[in-house]
Amino acid sequence: MTKIGIIGGSGLDNPEILQDAQDLDVETKYGKPSSPLKVGKISEVEVVLLARHGREHTIPPTQVNNQANIQALKDIGCTHIIATTACGSLKKEIGRGDFVVLDQFIDFTRLRKLSFSDSFEPGKIIHTPMAKPFNTELRNVLYGTAKELDLKCHPQGTVVTIEGPRFSTKAESKMFASWGADVINMSIAPECILANEIGLPYAAVAMATDYDCLFDDVPPVTWEEVLKVFKENVGKVVNLLTNVVQKINSCNPSCCCHQNCEEEEEEEINEIEKEFDLKSTIRTIPNWPKEGIMFRDITTLIENPKAFSYCIEKFKEKYANSGIDKIAGIEARGFIFGAALAKDLGLPFVLIRKKGKLPGEVVAQEYSLEYGTDKIEMHVDSISAGDNVLLIDDLLATGGTMAAACQLVEKVGGKVMSTAFVIDLPDLKGAEKLVNYEIFKLIDFEGE
Repeated sequence: MTKIGIIGGSGLDNPEILQDAQDLDVETKYGKPSSPLKVGKISEVEVVLLARHGREHTIPPTQVNNQANIQALKDIGCTHIIATTACGSLKKEIGRGDFVVLDQFIDFTRLRKLSFSDSFEPGKIIHTPMAKPFNTELRNVLYGTAKELDLKCHPQGTVVTIEGPRFSTKAESKMFASWGADVINMSIAPECILANEIGLPYAAVAMATDYDCLFDDVPPVTWEEVLKVFKENVGKVVNLLTNVVQKINSCNPSCCCHQNCEEEEEEEINEIEKEFDLKSTIRTIPNWPKEGIMFRDITTLIENPKAFSYCIEKFKEKYANSGIDKIAGIEARGFIFGAALAKDLGLPFVLIRKKGKLPGEVVAQEYSLEYGTDKIEMHVDSISAGDNVLLIDDLLATGGTMAAACQLVEKVGGKVMSTAFVIDLPDLKGAEKLVNYEIFKLIDFEGE
């Protein structure tokens, strides 16, 4: 029988929503959870509400007894956990009030219990897999329901959890963004870790309330701002969760089994990788165009229909429903990947070319080469002020051309939502020139 534990979920204790409600004071072998468990039913589905920071928000993030919280939900018979959390956005495209269905976390906490095990019994070592910490089926239900309710929701996102209770410094915020984090909070780790360790399918939906302190043109986060935005949007959270609860209950229970789903998905991924190894489809030509250079020849990938389709599908997974208005490709191989992706996503495609290649009125951006300078150009009317733009190229090497392309888009008032590459050569440190932008790449040729 389905019984759903909800961590957070402010507003769900409304008697018009939660029927037959009662409080249970419980204690686990790890101590008391953060609050009494409020048990009841939503649309005849059994639910258990737990206030992560206490009902009056009196427990600081470091002091939350995550072990007791997760153990209490397990002991009372919960079959799934849905968590809600406020978060700061590290991406301009994730606006205040937007939802993010989390798919990865970075644990930047320092003082919390990360496991139920203080020691291992002989022969019973526990190392919990954490490659995909959020249950796929629960995530799909959350995102699908949000879209049905016409809520602005991002299908995936990486959260970095900090110790708190202080907010980040600007240097930390920039560092987290450069790591690929999309949002930041103080609660998901180790809550998610412990749910995985104890075997409970876990998913979390985050609501962006602020922009941390990352952007110079946006005031730094304050607690008052967090509360204001959260209160303005709490009704959306309640609406989402009440609908999600019904859908989880109607699922085939085996479909929501964390282990089974993860194993099935892993098998699917392995099958794709067995069909072709993307890296192996890229030919390496030594000593070209000069001695000591290992040239990564992407023409062999483009000649392979499965490899090329795989690239476009991975880009589509990343950027579908992400708020992008236009895709811009950098001459020349960026045209190949960018145009195919734009066609599949139904978006306009913009050409960024070398100097003198475009017939109309252009806007230009100069950038430095190893010896001298070069210039790229774009039709001045191809991007309008406020357009959200994805920039795409085949290869990230030193990063100079892509950095210039970002500046070109911003020069006409566009917003660079993300930069995308098939290949990254991290030893050339191109990412250092794109520290203010999201970088998405399919493969690395590191240390080669």
